[in-house]
Amino acid sequence: MLKNYLNVALRNLFKHKFYSFINILGLSIGLTCFLMISLYVVDELSYDTFHSDIEKTYRMDFSGMINGSEFITALSSAPAAKTMVAEYPEVTDAVRIRESGNWLIKRKDTENNYYQDDVAFVDPNFFTFFDFKLIKGDVEECLKRPKTLVLSETEAEKIFGEEDPIGQIVVIDNDENWEVTGVFEDMPSNSHMNFTMMFTMESREEAQSQFWMSFNFVTYLKLQDGFNPAVLEAKFPALIEKYIGPEVEKYIGVSLQEFYDAGNAAGFSLFPAKDIHLYSDKDGEIMANGDIKYIYVFTAVALFILILACINFMNLSTARSAGRAKEVGVRKVMGAYRHQLIRQFLSEAFIITFISIVIAYVLSFLLLGQFNELAAKEMRINQLFSAGFIVIILTVLLVVGLLAGSYPAFFLSKFRPVEVLKGKLNLGLKSGGLRSILVIVQFCVSIIMIIGTAIVFQQLSYIQNKKLGFSKDQVVMVHDPWIMGDQASSYKNEVLQSSLIKSGTLSSFLPVDTQSNNNLWFPGATPTKDESYVFYEARVDHEYLETLGMEMVAGRFFSKDFPSDSMAIVVNESLVNHMGWDSGLNKKLSTYGGSQEDPIVEVYNVVGVIKDFHYTSLKNNIEPLLFTLGNSRGYVSFKIDGENVRESLDFIEARWDEFAPGQPFQYSFLDDRFNDLYQSEQKLGQIFSVFAFLAIFIACLGLYGLAAFTAEQRTKEIGVRKVLGASIISIITLLSKEFLKLVAIAFVIAAPLSYYFMDKWLQDFENRTNINLMVFLLAGIVALVIAWFTMSFQSWSAARANPAKSLKDE
Repeated sequence: MLKNYLNVALRNLFKHKFYSFINILGLSIGLTCFLMISLYVVDELSYDTFHSDIEKTYRMDFSGMINGSEFITALSSAPAAKTMVAEYPEVTDAVRIRESGNWLIKRKDTENNYYQDDVAFVDPNFFTFFDFKLIKGDVEECLKRPKTLVLSETEAEKIFGEEDPIGQIVVIDNDENWEVTGVFEDMPSNSHMNFTMMFTMESREEAQSQFWMSFNFVTYLKLQDGFNPAVLEAKFPALIEKYIGPEVEKYIGVSLQEFYDAGNAAGFSLFPAKDIHLYSDKDGEIMANGDIKYIYVFTAVALFILILACINFMNLSTARSAGRAKEVGVRKVMGAYRHQLIRQFLSEAFIITFISIVIAYVLSFLLLGQFNELAAKEMRINQLFSAGFIVIILTVLLVVGLLAGSYPAFFLSKFRPVEVLKGKLNLGLKSGGLRSILVIVQFCVSIIMIIGTAIVFQQLSYIQNKKLGFSKDQVVMVHDPWIMGDQASSYKNEVLQSSLIKSGTLSSFLPVDTQSNNNLWFPGATPTKDESYVFYEARVDHEYLETLGMEMVAGRFFSKDFPSDSMAIVVNESLVNHMGWDSGLNKKLSTYGGSQEDPIVEVYNVVGVIKDFHYTSLKNNIEPLLFTLGNSRGYVSFKIDGENVRESLDFIEARWDEFAPGQPFQYSFLDDRFNDLYQSEQKLGQIFSVFAFLAIFIACLGLYGLAAFTAEQRTKEIGVRKVLGASIISIITLLSKEFLKLVAIAFVIAAPLSYYFMDKWLQDFENRTNINLMVFLLAGIVALVIAWFTMSFQSWSAARANPAKSLKDE
């Protein structure tokens, strides 16, 4: 019996090649999208699950508020880890990580320096705390001695080739010799940390500090099996009172309770390590994390596109039901039972679905590289053959086969043979209420995706063209001028001798999310217990304002004509407003300098107010910021001639080679770094564009099939109309208008839904574009035009047919 079902199913597929092709093509595309997005979603959900103790591992975070300035960090104090293990028995282990930017690396006795990112200091128990695999070396001993480091497998091969790296010496920043004591397997791509080189924390001086009010370390705790983290969090107020309270009283001059009574806050919290990648977005994250919202969006997109393909199958199957009705009638007259007919139709659905899955796997294999590039992932095709994915695919085969084949199976199998064989069955387009609903659903989803894509790119355009308050064009950032030591300033001045270079500046901070410091500041010349503030501080030189094109609104910027500027500050408008000052000029702010053990009060005078500019992502409001004058060598930046970019870069590099011979030259453009802040939004827009196109393609594929079937069913009607003088345009209009009505209804439903979802998305941005209603109108017009062209192509062929051929049987 099964063989008979298969034979009949295959015979029907080959007999109706056109409809079979449309069904298989639509399902194949839908399943390919589903597989790709499933890979993405599974990869995102798998982050850090390879650690055996991940369920009881938590990050110890700190957050607080001082005079209205809120800070939420993924960081803790240097002594927190050891204190938690020593004083809380529910904490079985703790480890700290201190990121350290990029370093200049070379093998000893060689001259080939290079910059290495993704470097960190870690505690000696790092490899016993986490399940990262150490290939060479002792997991317990490799980081216990000062001046020792471990390398990733790729990094070890890069530096030492085929030689054994253990015991070899790596020179850091042309100055310090570090011994290689271990090689670890490259960290998995589904980890929220991805280091290539790790130094022992035993050589980091600040790691030995007992100061609690400095937050620079990512601290992880491992709790006892089954212990409720909320119970430990309930003990944190006492921890703060014991250790931070005395420091608050020493540096701010108030008791901890008075600090709280003034509306301030300070608190530790525990964040599950398994949730960091998708749920955490705090200051001090080890790397940029994902976002659970995008998982929901992409999962919905995958399901919708798969549903669109299933809708095509159902639509074409029910549309062709009149042609299969006589087959059903004859089978029933010959003794077939209804359950046998249901099996027959379902077997056809399962065969089409199975063929589509095979094609989808082939397409996934061919397109995975491009999808990895689009999604910034490193997914592998063998993941599609894992046990978990096989279960997913078998489930999809079952669900899609039933979903796509159930309606035609149960609908056709209930036909009464007497009525069918007498020709009393009426299955025209207007009677196809279900088909109409399904077409509306298809185009509703397609229009929502078109509008969503348009608004994402509209927001990106708004970001890129918004007046930021500084000039980001033709500004070259030369990285790591600290290599030159005291010669960095001379390098800058030498480069400025060229007419190609308009200006240049040395600074610790640039308005593209580079590093700035948070410091505690007090109004007036004396720290007071009544007021204290946490402000961003940037150390710059005299030419900073000119190079970045910022604007003063009061007073002046730093000037070489004023030697006293060493104790002057320039503030932004937001800081003036935050302090409640009228102008801010000649106001004083004080802070603590010196060492933690022997602090001294430093008093600064406000000499200028700079116009607010966006120095972090436009997702955030502009926060208070102050500039101090200093000899920082974080970046040297040059405003160059936009018409001679290559020549300017060559000159900058040539001078670099004079001041830093043998050292690698690296640079980036400020506008590129600015655009990098919005990579996730750019990725979202690109992915939406691809899937919006596929959604509209699948919808039109089904529409084309329905139009072909409708034209086929109305062949004689078309012939009669042509004989009576109907024009080709009028016939095309006749065949298209019913479908165009459905597309119009879909637009009416999709427009408010799109507005709701995209308005929610835009709320993530403090600075956002207004939703332009013209986008909705254009999306509706695009959908209508695409649908009309899809149907017109088939309708044109039907309208041009010779009526003599269609009427010759009458």
